[in-house]
Amino acid sequence: MKFTLSWLKKHLETAATLDEIAAALTDLGLEVEEVTDPAARLGAFRICKVIEAVSHPNADKLRLCRVATWPDGPGGRMEEVQVVCGAPNARTGLVGVFAPVGTHIPGTGVDLRPGVIRGVESNGMLCSERELMLSDDHEGIIELPEDAELGARFIDWKGLNDPMIHIKITPNRPDALGVRGIARDLAARGLGRLKPQDIEPVKGAFPCPIGVTIDPALKERGCPLFAGRLIRGVRNGPSPEWLQRLLLETGHRPISALVDITNFLTFDQNRPLHVFDADRVRGGLRIHPATGGEALEALDEKTYVFQPGMMVISDDAGPESIAGVMGGAATGVTAETVNVFLESAYWDPITIAATGRALKIHSDARYRFERGVDPEFTLPGLELATRMILKICGGEASEVVQDGAVPRSDRAYRFDPERVARLVGMEIPEAEQRRTLEALGFTFTGEMAHPPSWRPDILGEADLVEEVARIASLTRLQGKPLGRAAPGVPRPILTARQRRERAARRMLAALGYNECVTYSFIDARSAATFGGGGEATRIENPISSEMTHMRPDLLPGLLQAAARNQARGFMDLALFEVGPVFSGGEPGEEALQAAGLLVGASAPRDPHGSRRPVDLYDVKADAEAVLSAIGAPQRVQITRKAADWFHPGRSGVMALGPNALATFGELHPRLLRQMEVKGPVMAFTIALEAVPYPRTRTTTRPALAISDLQPVERDFAFVVDREVEALTLVNAARGADKALIENVEVFDQFAGEKAEAQMGAGKKSLAITVRLQPRDKTLTDEEIEAVSARIVEKVTKATGGELRR
Repeated sequence: MKFTLSWLKKHLETAATLDEIAAALTDLGLEVEEVTDPAARLGAFRICKVIEAVSHPNADKLRLCRVATWPDGPGGRMEEVQVVCGAPNARTGLVGVFAPVGTHIPGTGVDLRPGVIRGVESNGMLCSERELMLSDDHEGIIELPEDAELGARFIDWKGLNDPMIHIKITPNRPDALGVRGIARDLAARGLGRLKPQDIEPVKGAFPCPIGVTIDPALKERGCPLFAGRLIRGVRNGPSPEWLQRLLLETGHRPISALVDITNFLTFDQNRPLHVFDADRVRGGLRIHPATGGEALEALDEKTYVFQPGMMVISDDAGPESIAGVMGGAATGVTAETVNVFLESAYWDPITIAATGRALKIHSDARYRFERGVDPEFTLPGLELATRMILKICGGEASEVVQDGAVPRSDRAYRFDPERVARLVGMEIPEAEQRRTLEALGFTFTGEMAHPPSWRPDILGEADLVEEVARIASLTRLQGKPLGRAAPGVPRPILTARQRRERAARRMLAALGYNECVTYSFIDARSAATFGGGGEATRIENPISSEMTHMRPDLLPGLLQAAARNQARGFMDLALFEVGPVFSGGEPGEEALQAAGLLVGASAPRDPHGSRRPVDLYDVKADAEAVLSAIGAPQRVQITRKAADWFHPGRSGVMALGPNALATFGELHPRLLRQMEVKGPVMAFTIALEAVPYPRTRTTTRPALAISDLQPVERDFAFVVDREVEALTLVNAARGADKALIENVEVFDQFAGEKAEAQMGAGKKSLAITVRLQPRDKTLTDEEIEAVSARIVEKVTKATGGELRR
């Protein structure tokens, strides 16, 4: 919504500055997008007079001018400056526009400095219209009438000193789509007085020959009221200069007097109107739903085909206007128009929005009607437009014809002054609250407050509180600590699930992953790929075709994020997300999951050779770190029964018996092609709620169990079949003496052709180190040998291998 300061002052009597008004508008919720102040751009240019203009001694095309200026304004001291000018019309006695040294010239982007041109000093500039960005004319400098006030600011003399304010309007404030509504808010804030607006009805001189009727099917909802009158004998020439300037300064093109008047009232009063060329209307006007298939060429010179149920204004010849959206070209006014039918109606916002959206028409009328205009201003708006047309275009008005009645919008809500303090935390006296609401147009009947007809957004008692707080300014709020429900240190309020989620998120961030927050909805194909996509998780009313199902896993969202990043040149990625996944649509069919994704290299390029491609052991280590952070047991089983979207030979599942805790590994290349991700990609998923919660709650850590006895380490090398997994060997060795063996690790693997040449076909060697930690006494050689023997026995039995000699 754009308006000028002078336009605002037609409704608001105020002495507030432009900065004060702009600050108040933003504080009131009408956010200022832009303020264009001509004074900031052209305020330094003043009217001057050339005392003498002679030829430049060193240049034939230049003139040396003695210029009289008044830097302090009219009636102040006069200064004479010397200016070198190249304009052909520079002459003695010329009254023009002068820019002193230091002025920024908007047309050229240059800051004026004292200069020497062809050996002669020049201090300032005599300006052309292009240099002031008034037009493209630069053939000569500006020439003003001899009676122009010398020393005055050029923008004041020319009437250009009218700042333009552009504000953003939220959908719930249709009243602010008119300048008068904006002025009302500012007056309620205390920045001036709202000027009264008395609209005297125009008495009709003759009966209107054009009748209006509303189809009974539309009177209830679509069009409760339609009114109009004939104005004959008008002159539809250019609109007055003041009206053209207002429209131009707010970004609208003047068309003709009749059209400009309706546009002016659209922005001035938030009252869209339409004028028909009455001589082109056949019979009366009828408002009815379209049957479907009717076509109309609109004022934008495009042809639209109506769908069944769309509201249409028709005469005896057929459709003439898209009701509440745009008029038709056949009955549009032209320079030859002499008789017009002026229409004012109230249209249902939902119907207008549906029609405009279906026909893809964006017009000022649709923009306002779909948000809600003042129904009670339908007839006063018609009278106001009639007076403007008679004043500017002349003519004679008929009596008003109408069908329907003003829809009832009266409602009341209990006014509770104490509720402002409870909801907002501001102490505002009751008398001030009542004054605020009355200034906004509310009326009172005892404790009941009645919203005005132009405020459809007021729908409850809380809205009354919001209006009081908005006008009082939320900047008056003072921060106060909340009172405690009970004295002392409050009890923890986070649940075990929330604490676990926080721990996982912090650990993943500490590992160098970047958190993603993706939608819980994904497309059907991705959902089916990850084990979902059924009817139970389908969204009833999806916001797009790419968000039709609840996600069964976090990986689809992370893969889509990776694809977007790769498309923008980011190839090394570490992404994670913690959030819910869904196996169905009922309560309880939701689980909390953490997922991570690694793509590219493990480190940036450096001279030390630390950069390498990420592998499955990176995500395995990260998954183990997260499991440790959320309290999972240190020893878990690892199996190969990973989901189908993981690579079958490069993935694993960490589990406690049948309870799967995490899955890790490389994602299947087929999946990466489907998701358009360049691989390989390593990933893990962790079922955060699958980890058993501790049986007892304690705020302290258990005592550190440490032995002061010397540990013993023994190394073993076993020859096993090539298919034997290292984990099988490690678990077998650890089971030899669970109390004494503290740790078992693989430190070497010898496999391949050389190994098979020494140990036999299909064989390999795995070397482990076993750490024995005594608790009560130092181990003897015999005890160490006994444990070693049990280790060899267990491994041999579990793997079928033998100790390497």
